[in-house]
Amino acid sequence: MTSPDIPSVSIDAVPAQFDDAQPRAATGAVPGVLLDVREDDEWQLGHAPGAIHIPMVDVPARIDELDYDTQIYVVCRQGGRSIQVVKYLEHVGFEAVNVAGGMVAWQQAGRPLAAAGDHQAKIY
Repeated sequence: MTSPDIPSVSIDAVPAQFDDAQPRAATGAVPGVLLDVREDDEWQLGHAPGAIHIPMVDVPARIDELDYDTQIYVVCRQGGRSIQVVKYLEHVGFEAVNVAGGMVAWQQAGRPLAAAGDHQAKIY
């Protein structure tokens, strides 16, 4: 899902550093933040290894956990919630982009997944 008023990137444009649990660039710096705004149960089923998790409804209360000087890639299941979070983050001064297609597109692209517990990670 995309919106003409919201900056979006394809899965291919999301830095590969988020494929690892400890994202890092060649310089040692993190290339930004991959913010997963899905609910806890969705996160536990499967998520990008290098993502941070703040459910959509908690973003305003946890805004201090984000860095104004860092590019924020926002992802949800397919793009609806992440578009709303990008709108909010941009409104309060962050540089944020929607990850088009969300975690469904992430899994379809063959990018790595991590899960909580002993089950195999999956999005759909």
